[in-house]
Amino acid sequence: MAEKTSGGLHYPLTKMNFLVTVSTVTEGVAAFSEVTGVEASVDVIEFRQGNSNSLAPVKIPGLVKHGNVTLKFGYTRNNAFKDWLKECVAERRTKDARATVTIELIDIRDSSPSSLVENTQDETLVWQLTNAWVTKYTAPDLNASTSEVAIESVEIAYEELIIPN
Repeated sequence: MAEKTSGGLHYPLTKMNFLVTVSTVTEGVAAFSEVTGVEASVDVIEFRQGNSNSLAPVKIPGLVKHGNVTLKFGYTRNNAFKDWLKECVAERRTKDARATVTIELIDIRDSSPSSLVENTQDETLVWQLTNAWVTKYTAPDLNASTSEVAIESVEIAYEELIIPN
């Protein structure tokens, strides 16, 4: 069966909104329908110097913390992404599976002149998660009596969020 393509992407990828690549996976691209939990927060450290005339504390930034990112699976072109996933959650790991994970929003804007959205830049939204690894994999619920799509999900922990654009 011939693969259908649209705009250089394989047909199922056009139904997803996010492309995900992993730095240690050379040939794998995965598409996801939902990405949640990309966040960074800075702890607030309050202190008051002993000789201060004010009773209000001084606030300074502390540690930066990141939540885990949850990706809802859509489609992978090959098994390279799933191999990395399996390597992360394997009971007997042979190496550290940490990698840089890049999440890219697929540009679905209308570029016609009648569009309400002004397309002045070719940049896409990108988030990079450094030292990332899979902490949880959830298989889809399988029920032969329903016609729902089988969606897998992956939870990824990471140490640093980089927003290059």
